[in-house]
Amino acid sequence: MARVIVDVMPKSEILDPQGKAVHGALPRLGFNAVTDVRQGKRFELEVDTADDATLAEVHELAGSLLSNPVIEDYSVRVEA
Repeated sequence: MARVIVDVMPKSEILDPQGKAVHGALPRLGFNAVTDVRQGKRFELEVDTADDATLAEVHELAGSLLSNPVIEDYSVRVEA
């Protein structure tokens, strides 16, 4: 079994109100070193094998179901 991680983040030009809310709360909680926050999603997919065909299928899944390609970018990686 292999674990494939799909990270989905808002595109840089898209406003991120959740990230801004977290960023605004940090100084009130005493965290002053953080200069920006972007919030996204992480999906962990268990697959039998992480071969090229499976990764191609995961890319198709990530681009059509797990993310909105108009406002989000995604990355796929295999976790060791």
